[in-house]
Amino acid sequence: MSQRGLEALLRPKSIAVLGASDKPGRAGNLMMRNLLDGGFGGPILPVTPRYPAVCGVLSYPDVASLPLVPDLAVLCTRASRNAGLLDELGKHGCKTAIILSSPPAQFDELKTCAARHGMRLLGPNSLGVLAPWQGLNASFSPVPIHKGKLAFISQSAAVSNTVLDWAQQREIGFSYFIALGDSIDIDVDDVLDFLARDSKTSAILLHLEHLSDARRFLSAARGAARNKPILVIKSGRSPQAQRLLNYPQGRDAAYDAAIQRAGLLRVRDTHELFSAVETLSHMRPLRGERLMIVSNGIAPAALALDELLSRHGKLATLSPATREALQAVLPDAVTASNPLDLADDATPARYRAALSILLDSPDYDALLIIHAPSAAAPSSETAQQVIELARVHPRGRHVTLLTNWSGEFSSREARKLFTEAGLPTYRTPEGVVTAFMHMAEYRRNQQQLMETPALPVGLTVDTAQAHQLIRQALDQGITRLATHEVRPIVEAYGLTTLPTWIALDANEAVAIAERIGYPVALKLRSPDIAHKSEVQGVMLSLRNAREVAQAANAMTERVAQAFPRARIEGMLVQSMASRAGTQELRIVVEQDPVFGPLILLGESENEWRQADQMAVALPPLNMALARNMVRQGLKKGAIRTHRPLYSLDIAALSRLLVQVSNLLLDCPDIIHLDIHPLLACGSDMTLLDVSLELAECHGDPEARLAIRPYPQELESVVMLKNGEQCLFRPILPEDEPLLKQFIGEVTPEDLYFRYFSEITEFTHEDLAYMTQIDYDREMAFVAVRQNEAGTSIIGVTRAFSDPDNTDAEFSVLVRSDLKKMGLGRLLLEKMIDYARHHGLKRLTAVTMPGNQGMISLAKKLGFAVELRLEDGIVALSLSLAGESRRQPPV
Repeated sequence: MSQRGLEALLRPKSIAVLGASDKPGRAGNLMMRNLLDGGFGGPILPVTPRYPAVCGVLSYPDVASLPLVPDLAVLCTRASRNAGLLDELGKHGCKTAIILSSPPAQFDELKTCAARHGMRLLGPNSLGVLAPWQGLNASFSPVPIHKGKLAFISQSAAVSNTVLDWAQQREIGFSYFIALGDSIDIDVDDVLDFLARDSKTSAILLHLEHLSDARRFLSAARGAARNKPILVIKSGRSPQAQRLLNYPQGRDAAYDAAIQRAGLLRVRDTHELFSAVETLSHMRPLRGERLMIVSNGIAPAALALDELLSRHGKLATLSPATREALQAVLPDAVTASNPLDLADDATPARYRAALSILLDSPDYDALLIIHAPSAAAPSSETAQQVIELARVHPRGRHVTLLTNWSGEFSSREARKLFTEAGLPTYRTPEGVVTAFMHMAEYRRNQQQLMETPALPVGLTVDTAQAHQLIRQALDQGITRLATHEVRPIVEAYGLTTLPTWIALDANEAVAIAERIGYPVALKLRSPDIAHKSEVQGVMLSLRNAREVAQAANAMTERVAQAFPRARIEGMLVQSMASRAGTQELRIVVEQDPVFGPLILLGESENEWRQADQMAVALPPLNMALARNMVRQGLKKGAIRTHRPLYSLDIAALSRLLVQVSNLLLDCPDIIHLDIHPLLACGSDMTLLDVSLELAECHGDPEARLAIRPYPQELESVVMLKNGEQCLFRPILPEDEPLLKQFIGEVTPEDLYFRYFSEITEFTHEDLAYMTQIDYDREMAFVAVRQNEAGTSIIGVTRAFSDPDNTDAEFSVLVRSDLKKMGLGRLLLEKMIDYARHHGLKRLTAVTMPGNQGMISLAKKLGFAVELRLEDGIVALSLSLAGESRRQPPV
């Protein structure tokens, strides 16, 4: 999709209003008035045959009569005319249109028409767009908005109007306010890509009802979240609400997992939404999660503390030095502690004295100041003291300050003063703690993005065996596999199962039990009975031959009575695993209609009816992501850590989750997997029962995944000039240590040519950005050498494409002592091959005139080279026009 269309929508130079009207109350009249009152500086072109002028602006009878081609057209006409007018606009050369109203039956026709003319559409059923920095109010909103640094995107006109009204009262400004409507063309991902590069936007608030393309959303959201905080509210937590929204909806927990994976923060309800707007409008980066609470009363402080602890927040601990300094300026009756109760007779001077000491202290990361209405400490005067102190104190601008001035009438002026001073303020203690925890959770999500993953040690994989067994089953028309059939597949990925034997009748079951030893478990085999519990189809802890025979015969009789037509394919016999002191877990792989495959983790005895009974993650998983999934399960109580004999081995469980993820990625025909139960006993993880469901995968197997996995098919082995073999492969998140070592072996001059500045050190965050890439939007190939000295990276090439996947900017860096081996050329050829296959139209780069090696290589490979003396750079450009390769590059 074209970002150039977004430019015409969100920064238009001219606007046509089709269906403009001089009659008050009509949509075309409201749109014209909003555009004029908003102060839009470009031409506004009313289109209507009814009036010679609308709102004092000369009108035109039809599209063909327009004196210029508008960047943006707003359709305010009857829905039946939309398709025809859109076709006229497209023929006229218009780039974008906002459709305010249209029934679903027209959606396909409108989308087809727009695509035919290369137009972009916002809507239908969109409230419109407000961009106060451009003086643009192309919306139905009767409420003007202030200029600000916060962008708001919503799929609901009702929610948009509510937020606009609230923000007007609080004088909160916006860079953009965009109501997407039904998003038949322009969607959330398009707007996120635009706002990620917008200099006026410092934070984004997003209201979602549905996602039409989870993969594009996650790519755009992850890219934007690396630069700007993004908060999300998602309508439709319950299945009933999802049905009401009438969009394809998946598990709500899957949205949680996706939002966290992208480094965003989800808020729960409209109340938190408004708190989030306040937080984002004035947010300062949070250094940590330790909160200091100051109040002029015990009760408000207790409410704040309860909320903090219920959300797993951290209370700061004051050092002896800070406590001593506080005690020196406070009355004897006041105890220096956290929370710090200044007492209900606290004056503005007492507030200032205590806060002066605290601003000097490093014992906390955020300072919450609570004020309850008090005659001793008038609301506005106390607020002014806090504002003044924050302004003049050396650390005032660096400490995260949060304020709660309770009450309504008496505190209104004080809250206004805080807002004007750029300090976040809230009406209730619970509200301010909720906002603080938003900041803390956002910080955690961002840190998770930056966490360096490690590959599990000693993983064994026999992909060929798993593929062969799955292929055999599908060729025989078998789509459901039980434990004994699944066993060789999961064992090919290093998973441990309990040995299982098949018995055709009671006599065989007894013979097997005698051979393997008691106690044993007996389980019915029937493809026609999905839930064995309906006929007591699982009998455990059978201690002798008589019990086995009785259980087998009784099981057969119950099936004959309850399901007389059901096929019985014998029974499974297993040794009883010792469950003393073990933990019974469950892992499920299922298909989500929005996000594709999901991995679920919980405890075996739960039915998982509630979202808090499971942790959910999107594949692919590495050890860092798997550990985070386990921690999420522990945090919400879906799994517990301690049992009588053994505590849960988080590393062992994380490793198993990575193995399950690898199985799922490598075998796209698996649509459902149920490990139930998994016996966790220290580091031993044993699969007792496993069921598998298969379905033929057609087309691109990666298309089913919300996150593109590591593209192993792009690996290749090349020969260097010295005869040494070298592996070229896409970069991995786990490459961070190797990349750091590689950069340390590049000379300062070569680094200067690459980064246009003198860089003495790359931080962990820098290296994480380089290694944890989105393979859909960015590619980096590393040249990896393995010899007696170990594994090392000796060269890197990377390219980052624009959101339209048209142009990509590339770079090449080779270890400085290995420049005569043809490595740079081989890496750049690899990138050119990949870019052409990926559908890119052009590769570009800029370098310095002194980088003659790069310039010479570019010329040899067909790049256009342009010296720009005024900028002191050399621009390189290679056209990739022509057919894309059908096979991936090697």
